[in-house]
Amino acid sequence: MLTVTSVNVNGLRAAAKKGFVEWLAGTSADAVCLQEVRAEESQLPAEVRAPEGWFTAHAPAAAKGRAGVSLYTRREPDAVRVGFGVSEFDDSGRYIEADLPGVTVASLYLPSGEVGTERQDEKYRFMDAFLPYLKELKERAAADGREVVVCGDWNIAHREADLKNWKANKKNAGFLPEEREWLGRVLEDGDGGYVDVVRALHPDVEGPYSWWSYRGRAFDNDSGWRIDYQVATPGLAAKAVKAYVERAATHDERWSDHAPVTAVYEL
Repeated sequence: MLTVTSVNVNGLRAAAKKGFVEWLAGTSADAVCLQEVRAEESQLPAEVRAPEGWFTAHAPAAAKGRAGVSLYTRREPDAVRVGFGVSEFDDSGRYIEADLPGVTVASLYLPSGEVGTERQDEKYRFMDAFLPYLKELKERAAADGREVVVCGDWNIAHREADLKNWKANKKNAGFLPEEREWLGRVLEDGDGGYVDVVRALHPDVEGPYSWWSYRGRAFDNDSGWRIDYQVATPGLAAKAVKAYVERAATHDERWSDHAPVTAVYEL
């Protein structure tokens, strides 16, 4: 079995004070992918930087206090790579991947964007560069007899079922037609060829959502977005036996505005 969890921690130092350390100590995951770490390795407390029983790899952003992705694995990876070969994003703290036996596990933090701003332009540049890399990664892995799972905050809700208030968000970043079309290409057989693992196991449900705004009563009303995905090669996706969102019992028990997304693969 291989259990993989992905979560946007919304600042790892803050999350560590709110319950992340206890969550990590109790998880059964073999690999944990973190996004929006927002700290350099030296700034993290020891129990977070290198917790007992885990091998860690951190990829902070060159811009202080922004982005940042990390990987925690139970066994030492055969290799770790930061970035995907595009100079603009190689030190942006948005992508890291590690080779485990038979599987490459990656942590992705895709830019969130904001309509009408440079942030949205950056998002589109990232998307344009990342899809060809995803195809290359899949082909390279297949040649080596490996599978791939890219976990993370993709900052796009693919379908209407992936956010509660989709009608009100049709012109907002995260649910724009061109963003949804791009994610569709990632998941299209003849294009990216990856599989949305959670949706494949839960084809006819609303959500399950993984992010809720801190504003209002979004969490209590389950008025959320499903923007955190595990996107896997078909061979690995076919071995997924369970996938779920680890939603906190109450608003006060949350240690991030995102919830962990976990999948169990029967290898």
